[in-house]
Amino acid sequence: MTGRVTISEVDGIRYLHLGTEWIQGAMRIADPLHLELEYIQQMMVWWLFEDEPKHIVQLGLGAGSLTRFAYHYFPDAQVTAVELNPDVVRAGHALFALPQPDARLALRIECAARWAAAQPAHSVDSLQLDLYHANSYAPALQSPEFYQDCARVLTDQGMLTVNLLGTPAVHRINLERLEAVFPAVVWLPESHDGNVVALAFKDPPSIDFSELELRAQQIQLVSGLPAQSWVQGLLRWMEHYT
Repeated sequence: MTGRVTISEVDGIRYLHLGTEWIQGAMRIADPLHLELEYIQQMMVWWLFEDEPKHIVQLGLGAGSLTRFAYHYFPDAQVTAVELNPDVVRAGHALFALPQPDARLALRIECAARWAAAQPAHSVDSLQLDLYHANSYAPALQSPEFYQDCARVLTDQGMLTVNLLGTPAVHRINLERLEAVFPAVVWLPESHDGNVVALAFKDPPSIDFSELELRAQQIQLVSGLPAQSWVQGLLRWMEHYT
């Protein structure tokens, strides 16, 4: 995530920008743990399938929303965030309630592709990709080789969520590349901001929607996330694409 960090505030929401009008992250000032943006909420869809991850990794820090959330709601997990722009990390600490690194939280200032290529295999349970430059027209990293490295670092039951923002062609190219690497890829309906969140599995699950509904209810009770809408989105995907 490169570019000059700028900040705006509207109606109690603080926004992160990289020198353009494009929003790179948001935080409700009165409730920093709330995931403000719809697609950011959807990035947690993996929670329906895994509630005890040992290592959660965020590539692309943004306003730190997912990192704050994971650090709080998964106290037994190691949390790692990888961000190229040190000014984004500094802004996170100063303006977006990003915790300081400790025994559970690691913040790496480096290229996400370099990080992924250097990590040991089978070391991450949940990998979340939200990698964009200032103009946000397509993912900053979207090569087949990068997605292969992402798959390699995941455990056998690991999952990847990726934010896809751009034209339908951008969505299609990235979904095809994910499908070439992962044995199962699904995606939620496009958010009102035009984001498509894809969920890729190393090991395709047997989906019992009645069980997912129960898990979604528990997630909503614990965190307030609209998890039942994710179940409905997955059901719509299965009805349309299978």
